[in-house]
Amino acid sequence: MVPLLVLSACAGDPAPPPASPSATALRPEVVGSAPHDPTAFTEGLELHDGVLYEGTGLEGQSSLRAVDPATGAVRRRVDLPAPLFGEGVTVVGDRVWQLTWRDGIAFERDRASLAEVRRVTYRGEGWGLCHDDARLVMSDGSARLTFRDTTTFEATGSVDVTRDGTPVTQLNELECVGGQVWANVWQTDEIVRIDPASGRVTASADLSSLRPAGVPATDVLNGIAAVPGSEEFLVTGKNWPTVFRVRFVPA
Repeated sequence: MVPLLVLSACAGDPAPPPASPSATALRPEVVGSAPHDPTAFTEGLELHDGVLYEGTGLEGQSSLRAVDPATGAVRRRVDLPAPLFGEGVTVVGDRVWQLTWRDGIAFERDRASLAEVRRVTYRGEGWGLCHDDARLVMSDGSARLTFRDTTTFEATGSVDVTRDGTPVTQLNELECVGGQVWANVWQTDEIVRIDPASGRVTASADLSSLRPAGVPATDVLNGIAAVPGSEEFLVTGKNWPTVFRVRFVPA
């Protein structure tokens, strides 16, 4: 009788929840490169219609640039008024949005001329920004991604990012592509891929092999732009002399 009672009790216990799959480990495979302005303190990067839009930071040095992705030549540039500190950028139709770090201001700009159209305000810090065709996705240095309306810039929701149940903080420059969000992790050579529905990190790539010789550790990896029509990305760092074209493959 005892064994039957034990079996009966075990059968009534709830089954443990299924374990979340671990993030896939990736590495960059370099397929090309181009020059990059080594004075550009890269904060945002996005490739659209053959133009590489780059936002740069630092007080008194912040800008938005339209860059030739093949040569690194700056075709057009507008500077932010001091002491604003520029951050992430993204293209939405014929506009470019550009964040600022602790100034609480987002610029909406004309994509062709880069001229300012208007400014909106937000609370908290601005780090990275991308557009997933339906909404803006913004990082603020925490483990949280905030979703925003593409027209009003008002917050419409958020998700907390985790890896194996642990929050992933320092999320910086973002790229939205294929229904996923790719994010630089500040002060590291890592880029993570995030499921924006759950916030779960589904892949992680170590890009330390790309660090150019002589670039100090303080000039961190920052900047990821999907190459439309391919599975490739452009990546660079703050004050790096090179933009690398890569595809991510299993590590």
